[in-house]
Amino acid sequence: MLTDRFDRFSTIRQENGISGFPKTQESRYDSFISGHASTSVAVAQGLKCAMEQKGSRNFVVAVIGDGSLTGGMAYEGLNNVGKSGQNLIIVLNDNEMSISKNDGAVSRYLSKIRSTPKYFKAKKNIQKAVLSVPVVGEPVRDFISGSKTMIKQALYPSTFFEELGFTYFGPLDGHNIKSLCNVFEEAKVTNGPSIIHIKTQKGKGYSFAEKNPGAYHGVSKFDIKTGEPLKSAGDNFSTVFGSELLKLAENNHKICAITAAMEHGTGLQYFSRRYKNTGRYYDIGIAEEFGVTFASALCAGGMTPVFAIYSTFLQRAYDQLIHDAAIEKRHIVLGIDRAGIVGDDGETHQGIFDAAFLSTVPGVTLFAPSNYAELRQMLGVCVNSGEGIMAVRYPRGSEDSRCAEYKPTDDSFDIIKNGGRQLLITYGRTFADALTAAEKDGNTDILKLNRIIPIDEKAVLAAMDYDRVVFAEEGIKTGGIAMQFMAELMLKGYKGRTAVRAINDFVAQSSIQSALKKLKLDADGIAELLKE
Repeated sequence: MLTDRFDRFSTIRQENGISGFPKTQESRYDSFISGHASTSVAVAQGLKCAMEQKGSRNFVVAVIGDGSLTGGMAYEGLNNVGKSGQNLIIVLNDNEMSISKNDGAVSRYLSKIRSTPKYFKAKKNIQKAVLSVPVVGEPVRDFISGSKTMIKQALYPSTFFEELGFTYFGPLDGHNIKSLCNVFEEAKVTNGPSIIHIKTQKGKGYSFAEKNPGAYHGVSKFDIKTGEPLKSAGDNFSTVFGSELLKLAENNHKICAITAAMEHGTGLQYFSRRYKNTGRYYDIGIAEEFGVTFASALCAGGMTPVFAIYSTFLQRAYDQLIHDAAIEKRHIVLGIDRAGIVGDDGETHQGIFDAAFLSTVPGVTLFAPSNYAELRQMLGVCVNSGEGIMAVRYPRGSEDSRCAEYKPTDDSFDIIKNGGRQLLITYGRTFADALTAAEKDGNTDILKLNRIIPIDEKAVLAAMDYDRVVFAEEGIKTGGIAMQFMAELMLKGYKGRTAVRAINDFVAQSSIQSALKKLKLDADGIAELLKE
């Protein structure tokens, strides 16, 4: 939610020679909403209704991207706003991109609107002519208004948005501030809700981003003069996942891949190049709920679907995981990218909940690799020998050199013996820092969970032999794997000491290393825990 945009918008108007907003309480914009994907319309209407309850007649403006129109909540919001008759303004930012290039029926529909300018040109001429006619009474005004409607219908049928009850403005040049300000003024006095459809260029003003908007959706540090990253990108967990899936698909013709408009972000660009037009690759747009149900149906039809999805976006599909996949015992595979701390993407993108909520769904199997070799091995297990919901979660970025040579096993857990009476349990990326912390302590064994759901009873029994059991988890504490493991220990009568280091709250935007240090989930923080 972005507030205080009114002042900035007023400044833009003044810079472009446009008079400021009227000072009356009824005329100013109270809030600009830039929602998380397709939620902004619902948020905007909620704020508008709250204002009306307090007697306020201020304005709310919601901004939604064209890519988000593939998400169900966008249409739920449009449906409710359209029938409300409220003077609520929605800006549709149309840059033909979500994160990957937009695809699908909605994208084609917006392209059709963009490429049919005759109505919008004619509308201006008609409006000018109508305004020049002297007003001689109600009948004449009604006739003029009716004429405009008839001419419009003859030139260009109503847009989808107008059929829902919106006054439609556009498409407009989203980089022409003066023109946009005038349209906003018109929308303010419109009877009912409005859609302002603006056409923008992703990366506008920076040539490298304009040429490759997908690559510049989320970037690490780069040279602003050349557009090149400051360090070689090389492999990362996403690209390794994508490359391995392609290899598996070449030997297993049932494998198909699904992305929610995240082709490059999830490493599926390799699969896309090879299978895009073969019926084995599907970009469903920003519609994660649909993706899980669609995957379940593919499975019912005899395919082996692999849905590559960010951890934070998988949260949207919890209901579908239960009702359409788990209950039906469908063998779908989830590649859960950006699991754990994600760094500069911000607190809404942190992948800290997937292990906790997936553990509540019966029949889920979840693996957590700590290096590339384990990711390849675990993905193969999920695709070729699993049943039910099979998933592998992996972090953003590259494998840690401290555990890069660690050989994968077929076991659900491994124990690294140091001859100690204290046991440190962890999984995934945290294993690298656990190795360093245990080396500093010198008196701690490590139990590395390879399969975190379901927890292997043998792992719990192995932990029973230690005087103290410590669990370090890069995930939410409540309901997390650490708490569940400790509960199993207690149920088996464990009498030793325990400690859990996990995440208790949302994680603010910062670098990955900075966040881990603050959470005391880096090597120093874990070493400190071992000494307590």
